[in-house]
Parts: sequence; C-alpha cells; structure tokens
Amino acid sequence: MNEMVRPKQLQEPLSILVEGMTCASCVRRVETAAAKVPGVDASSVNFATKKLTVEPAEGFSAKTLAAAIKKIGYEIEPTRTEFSVDGVKGDADASRLKDALEVVATVVNAKVETDGKVVVDGMGGLHQREMVMEAARGAGFLPAAAKAPQHVHSAPYRGAAHDHAHHMGDEATLKRDMIIAAVLTAPLFLLEMGGHLYAPMHHWLMGVIDTQDLYYVYFLLATAVIFGPGGRFLKSGFPALFHGAPEMNSLVTLGVSAAYLYSLVTTFAPGALPENARHVYYEAATVIVTLILIGRLLEARASGRTGDAIRKLASLQAKSARVERGGEIVDLAVEEVKADDVVVIRPGERLPVDGEVAEGHSYVDESMISGEPVPVEKTAGAGVVGGTINKTGAFKYRATKVGADMTLSQIIRLVEHAQGSKLPIQLLVDRVTALFVPAVIAIAVLTFIIWAIFGPDPAYTFALINAVAVLIIACPCAMGLATPTSIMVGTGRAAELGVLFRKGEALQQLRSADIVVVDKTGTVTKGRPELTDLIVANGFDEKDVLQMVAAVEAHSEHPIAEAITRAAKEQVTIPARLKPLDVRNFESVTGYGISAVVDGCKVEIGADRYMERFGLSVTPFTEAAHSLARQGKTPLYAAIDGVLAAVITVADPLKPSSANAIKTLHGMGVEVVMVTGDNEATANAVAAGVGIGKVVAGVLPEGKVKAIQDLRAQGKVLAFIGDGINDAPALAEADIGIAIGTGTDIAIESADVVLVGGDLMGVVHAIEMSNATMRNIRQNLFWAFGYNVVLIPLAAGALYPAFGITLSPMIGAGAMALSSVFVVANALRLKGACVSSGKDRS
Repeated sequence: MNEMVRPKQLQEPLSILVEGMTCASCVRRVETAAAKVPGVDASSVNFATKKLTVEPAEGFSAKTLAAAIKKIGYEIEPTRTEFSVDGVKGDADASRLKDALEVVATVVNAKVETDGKVVVDGMGGLHQREMVMEAARGAGFLPAAAKAPQHVHSAPYRGAAHDHAHHMGDEATLKRDMIIAAVLTAPLFLLEMGGHLYAPMHHWLMGVIDTQDLYYVYFLLATAVIFGPGGRFLKSGFPALFHGAPEMNSLVTLGVSAAYLYSLVTTFAPGALPENARHVYYEAATVIVTLILIGRLLEARASGRTGDAIRKLASLQAKSARVERGGEIVDLAVEEVKADDVVVIRPGERLPVDGEVAEGHSYVDESMISGEPVPVEKTAGAGVVGGTINKTGAFKYRATKVGADMTLSQIIRLVEHAQGSKLPIQLLVDRVTALFVPAVIAIAVLTFIIWAIFGPDPAYTFALINAVAVLIIACPCAMGLATPTSIMVGTGRAAELGVLFRKGEALQQLRSADIVVVDKTGTVTKGRPELTDLIVANGFDEKDVLQMVAAVEAHSEHPIAEAITRAAKEQVTIPARLKPLDVRNFESVTGYGISAVVDGCKVEIGADRYMERFGLSVTPFTEAAHSLARQGKTPLYAAIDGVLAAVITVADPLKPSSANAIKTLHGMGVEVVMVTGDNEATANAVAAGVGIGKVVAGVLPEGKVKAIQDLRAQGKVLAFIGDGINDAPALAEADIGIAIGTGTDIAIESADVVLVGGDLMGVVHAIEMSNATMRNIRQNLFWAFGYNVVLIPLAAGALYPAFGITLSPMIGAGAMALSSVFVVANALRLKGACVSSGKDRS
C-alpha cells in the first residue's frame, strides 16, 4: 500500500465546506492558498455556500489541502463515512487498516477501532464511501454492514441535506446571540441615549446614580455584549489582522474595539484625556454588535432559501428499497442497493435507483425528469429512473445505476457545479474585494489623522467617531454575495424548468446569443421514426390493413418496419386481434420492397416502382402522395391480393413544442438556423413546418463544425443545440453548446447546457434565465458598489465642512447590516422568474 489510491472518480471536482469565511475578502485568500497546494489544478470559492471547489490532479492529498487551509486561519468540514470491517483482530490490524485508508488521496484522517469500526473524514464527495471501502478491501479487510456518511454520501443529495442542517445550526446560534446582545444593549442604549435626547431623563438619572458608577454599569453591560455575542467578530477579526489579511470581521473588530477602548480610558483613567474629551461610547459599540448580528441573522435566513432547488431535488430520492436477496425480499437503505440487484416496486412507491424493468407492468410518473405530467407505460425491458413515482401497477426491475451514478445524482451534481461556478464578471469582483478591506482600513486611519489635526474640538473624539464609522459602514459582504447568490437562485430555478447549466460561463454568455443553430433529428423532431400517415383505398379497413402490413414488416430489420410494427401494437384494442397472424414466404427485394403471404393473402409493400412491377397503378393516391411529398415524407404503397390497398408514410415527426420554441426565439431577436445531415427536401419541409428560414442540409458531423464556423464569421455569438451524440464536435465548437437530454443521458461532456426533458422550449427558458440572472447580478453589483462608494466618504465626514453633517457609527452599523440582506433578497426574486410567456418578473 505504498502507492496512493487514485480512483478514477478523482477526476471529478471536489467540494468542501470551509468554516471561518465571513466575507468576500476571505474568498481570495482561500482560493490562493488552495491553488498553491500540490495536486490542485484549480480552485474556486462560492461565498454564498461557503464551499471550496478544487480540481484534483496527480499528487493530490486532502490532508495537505486541509493543512494549508488551516494555516491561513480557516477550517475545512470534511465528509464523514462510517462502516465496519471484518478481520480486525487487534491493534496491529487496526493500525494497518488505518495506514491503508490514510493514503487514499481524498482522506484527511481515519480512525479504526479494534472491533472493526471505521470512521473516515475526507473530501471524496460523491464517491467517498466507495473509495475508502475499496481501500479496506485492498488491505485485506471485508467491509461489513455499511452506515451512510453523515455529511456527504455516495450520492450528492445527502450533501445538500447536511448543508441545510449545518446552515440551520448556524442560524439558531445567530438568533441566540442576537437576542442576548439585544437584551443587554437595550438598557445601556436607553439610559445613555435617553439622557442625551430628553433632558428631564438626564437630570433624573444624575439624581439616582453617580456618573462614574453609571459608567461602571455601562462597562459591565458592554463587556458582556462585546466578549459574549460579539466574540465571534473578535475570534476571527484579530487573527485575520495578524495574518496580514484583514476581512469583514476585522473591520467590525477594529471599530468596536476602538470605541470600547476609548470608553475604558474615560472610565478607568480619565486623567489621560482632556476634560472636554472624556466621553464614553459603550452604547455605540454594543449597538453596532447587535445591529450586525441582526443583519447576519436576516442574511442567513434569506441565504438559506437560495439552496431550495438542491433540497427539492434531494427530497425526490427514496430512503429505502425492497430488494430480492438470497431468495427473499429485504428492506435496505438505498445506499446498500448494488448494480444488478432486483428491486421490487409496489403501487405508489418512489423508485430508489435507476434500472430496467424485468417483469410486471405499470405506469410511472416521470415528470421530475421529462416535465411531462402524463405517466409513462413501463413493461419488460423499459428503462426506469430513480426518484420517479410508480402509479398503479407493480413490477420488478434490475438496478443499473446506483449512488452517484444515478440520473438524479447527476442532475444534482450538475446543479451544484453550476451554483458553485464563477462567471467572468465574478473574477473582477473577487480582485476588487481582495483589496477592499485593506483599503477601508487605510481610509479609516487617514480619516482619523485628518480630523485629529483639523477637526473641531475635541478633535480626537471627533476623529475617532468618524474613523469608527468608516470601519463599520464598509460592507464587502454585499459585493461578495452579489454574484454567487444570483447564480445559486438562477441556476436552481433553471433546474426546475429542466435546464442544467454545466458551466457558469454559459449562464453569462447565453443572453448574448445572436444565432441559435439547431440539429434536426432528435432536436426539432422526435428522433424516432413513427407511422405518420395510413390512407386506405375504398373497401379496405384501416386497422386490418395495418395489422397485415405490420405482420410482414415484423420480418424486416429496416427502421421503417420497426415504426410500422410499433404503431400496430399501439392501435390494437380488440383482444382477438392479439393473435399472431400466419406469415409465410417472406421475400425482400433490395431497392423495391418486401412481400409475404399473410393468413393466405398475398401482401406486397414498397415504393411506387415496386407496385409497377406487379402492374398496379398508384394513380388513385396521386393527390395524397403529392401532399405528403410537400411535407418531406416519402410514401410507400401496400397491395393485398393484387389490389392497391393503402399509401403509408413513416417519418420522424416534429416535437409538439418545436414550432412555438422557434417562434419565441424569433420574437427574442435570435436568428435560428437548421444544420442537418438529412437530405435537403426533408430538411426544408421540417424547417418550413417550424418556421426556420435558413437550412444547411446534407452535412456530416465535420460539416456541422464548418457550418458553425461560417455562421460565426461575422463575430456573432452562436449557440448550437444537438442531441449530444453525433453532435459532440459541433457542441464543442459553438460558443455555447446546448445538449438535448432524455433524462438518462444528461452527463454530456461536450455541452455547456443540458435540457433534461428534451423539449426545445428549454432553450427559450435557458436564454430567459440567463437574461434574468445577469440583470439581477448587475442590480446587486450596482447596489453593493454604489452603497460603499457613497457611504464611506459620508462616514469619513465629507459633508461636515459644508453642511456640518456626520454619520453615527450606529447608523453605519444598521446600513451595513441591511446592505447584504438587500442583495440576498433581490437574488431571491429569481425564484419567481416566469418564463411561460417569454418574460420574467425579475
């Protein structure tokens, strides 16, 4: 076990909660520290979720990364995985297993008891449990009954649940501290400010208690607030200062400490100050702490709602499964289901994992994947998706994808990745906020110096108040939250609409798309041939003809044959017709058609030239044939016992939403072009049916790339929409690649955006959400930067020379607290983005 275990899953980005990040200034420090760790290709921090995401490479070590983060004053909160192993006989075995586990690249530390109980903390993300159990087996120990990880699990929904629990715990602590601070601050504020504002109260107070004794009471109350509820600011503020990387808490710490220390001198060493400068500011220090705690609580409550999309997806996962094991049916935790297990599903149950129906018949509600409210029929051989809901029937199915490989897990992973990604605009914001706090401290020092020299008497007191106001009113949090909160809510709302942004750049760039290029098959059309027309001659029954034609086609391997036989099965309603027909003497004539004897009747099916070989004229169907040809459909003919019986067309039908989607895109000012490998006549007919004016037909996959390059030659932003299979080169070449997914094929690596339900209206939703999200980000950034640009000079006393106006530190604390709340609240408006009419309410 000298070689570090490097499962292929390490190719996936790893996300980990980082404790201690309190403002946007922390983001740059954590990102920079993580990026310097060997084995880390790239790192990014989402301030809204407090998560660090790294892309591991050769030589990655979670233990080294955790140590690097701790060195700069932060702590990582690892994934915890617990399980038991057989074969641990004593301390020597426990030590050997511990060593084997701790060389796994994603493990931070491991603990092994002599009874075989194993606890592993790591950064394995979606595959943490699989990796450590694999390492245990490699060391010669057999994992026994497994226990689900407490934080992040083999599927990402547990991570979402844990994050929510972690957030709720923080919110409860904030609420407790805020109440304590408010209760202790209230009497201090009322006594001090009441005496200043209402003269009778001042005289009454002076008659009840001596001023010095009153200062002692203030001191006790303020000390309890500052070192109790306010201790959170001191604990992170001072260390950050000492590390040379001040952040939000450092500003609060400096401001509160300055007011508190000045008041201490007035209280316990008044002789050190001129008589006219002997004032106390205990109430300002405690009100600042209380107001900022109130703001943090409001922000935490609002921020908690930004992760609703992930939690909704997480709630779709079943908690247990009924599985056939050893000849009996047992109830297992969903984590313990393995590939190839046979899962038993009863009416009304939620499917625990992905799989393929083995036996039984039912209808399954797959609206969470496809967006279609109509339940889908499931028979033997049909695929099913974990998280969907069985309706009335019962069936058994064989598990094919479990844990992190499930469709639902992949969807959540894509949403989380999009929420944690950085837009190009955020990189600029990060650079600004990295310098913001040091700049504010410098402004505060300069403010103090200027007013101490030129300010009104008492100059030192005046200088201190203005300097503290500068420190308190500055708010880098609002700038840091402006972009990630909008991204979280916007991508979550998009996921509810069936749009998954795999890359953050697409969210910013899609709104600028000038041209949308669409593939035909599987994008504009359904991608599966269907029987579209069956017109029978006089004297023939439509269903009888279809059944006889299907009986012959069942012996053919042509895609057209499959469409006809499928249509025949769907139209069978009379039980007697379920009897198989007697088919003999099947013959296929290449380029012409097929024939056979069905229940004693000679049946020939083929093109018009095939009919002519038998002396049959297709003239009776001339008008119908011309009409079908204009629609891009090629007619086939069927003859029964030497009589022309019907004209048949099989085509790839349009998706119901395609025409409306194209019309909406045109209304948004987006040019739509079809590029397809199909022939020109069919392509033009399909394009005419949905309102596309420009068509490039008859091109191979490489030709699609060339067509995209030509269309983009004018410098326009181009999005390509394809089915993600043979369109991979074009998806990669386009500025934005949009893959039409079917729900089970969503992890299309070439695409920037995935439309889960396969509905072309998803493109409209994607562009609208891009517009709404970027507009929301601009609003947030305008507020965040505008707030600081305007109010910091006011706090520094810019208006005093002309108007005699200064800004109280207490007012600054209230404004600072509300600035972050405003940004988060504005981002939450994206939860109501309405795309049904091509507009949104943002």
